[in-house]
Amino acid sequence: MRFKSVIWWQLSHFRTLPWETMIPHSNLADSLASTFATLTPSQTEWIAAVIRQFHLPHEFRRNDDSEFVTPAVLEMLGDALRIHHAFSRQALSKDRFEFALERSLNRAGIRAELVNNRTNRGHDITIEGVPVSLKTQADASIRADSLHISKFMELGKGEWKLPLLRDMFIEHMHSYERIFQFRCLKQGPGSYLYELVEIPKSLLLEGVDAQLVIQARSRQSPKPGYGYVYDAEGNLKFALYFDGGTERKLQIKKIRKELCIVHGTWQFESTPFEQSIPC
Repeated sequence: MRFKSVIWWQLSHFRTLPWETMIPHSNLADSLASTFATLTPSQTEWIAAVIRQFHLPHEFRRNDDSEFVTPAVLEMLGDALRIHHAFSRQALSKDRFEFALERSLNRAGIRAELVNNRTNRGHDITIEGVPVSLKTQADASIRADSLHISKFMELGKGEWKLPLLRDMFIEHMHSYERIFQFRCLKQGPGSYLYELVEIPKSLLLEGVDAQLVIQARSRQSPKPGYGYVYDAEGNLKFALYFDGGTERKLQIKKIRKELCIVHGTWQFESTPFEQSIPC
């Protein structure tokens, strides 16, 4: 088992323990000190690389009104990110974000449980009894002022008519109450920036009145289409894109971030492993 996998496996043993049941820092420090004496040089180097990440500059910020990103969640999720980037320059993947969020919430005394079925078409996690859908974004074209969900849902192989597809989108949201996207705005190699943004469900429900336009000149089969949602001044709020390609999926484009809620941001420096070990 690779070292990085071992770290995540070990964390899973504590995923349901509340924050207040954590081992006291002094006792844990004593335990770690005695454990270090038994490690091989290779093991010591790996662990030292992680520890060095925690001494690099970082800035974690939370929305004071956030009931999910408490100070404890902010810190634990930020430390999980720094551990991840001790071994990778790639953004945290969706499955590892979900695991890190679940553990951080539970350790902070906020009840959270991921769904057992990873292909579930509804919510991804239940937080204090509330079903929540989780999305991620880390593409090279990511924008600071707007959100893009490349795969909001699959559209299946049924009849391809935009009004029917729009209704599927509205029905899909009946299975969860809140929608969050975890975004990597800056990817290394020496610094990273993440944010957790809530997309109000009420905003997306405005898609019921979206202006539907089929892309008649497209060579795709079935032909894709858009559903545009505007504000009272005629400014675009977001656009539904019914992708008729091989995946037949729904994308949501150009969601204005000013209409969303930023719950937390994590900015930190990271040193690649090969540079963190002294010669």
